[in-house]
Amino acid sequence: MEGRNEPRWLSPDEHDAWISLSWLMVRLPGEIDTQLQRDSGISFFEYLVLAALSMSPGRRLRMSELAQHVNGSGSRLSNVAKRLEQRGWITRAPSAENGRYVEATLTDVGMALVERAAPGHVETVRRYVFDALSPDQVTALRDIGRQIADQVDDGRTGSLLRRAMRRS
Repeated sequence: MEGRNEPRWLSPDEHDAWISLSWLMVRLPGEIDTQLQRDSGISFFEYLVLAALSMSPGRRLRMSELAQHVNGSGSRLSNVAKRLEQRGWITRAPSAENGRYVEATLTDVGMALVERAAPGHVETVRRYVFDALSPDQVTALRDIGRQIADQVDDGRTGSLLRRAMRRS
């Protein structure tokens, strides 16, 4: 059974694609974080938390669902939520439907922050991503992103990202 445990090495084209994707995964979040810190005083992770709440019914989510959406551990999200709560941007309380769960709710002040931060964030995303692509490439990027997300997500349900992807 020779070769059975042999790695499936990347072809030259796959290697080049992987290097490009790796560079994006490392550099793009840093550029977005820099812009948000400079213009709004919040990190990219904090923006993701606030934006997720802003797009949720009642501007409210269970902390566990929010953690899944922003791909953060429960402890990381808890620490960030504590800071956001201290700033008056969110509140946390037991769920009215099931007190075993804690829900985060975006306050009016937090919503105002998201509304102020969003234009600069969108402009940064547009400048670094969409201005460089043709409409056909945008469609291809969407489709590729969905395929990779499905592989990574491995059938987990409940993700806000997955639900958002299915809407479009």
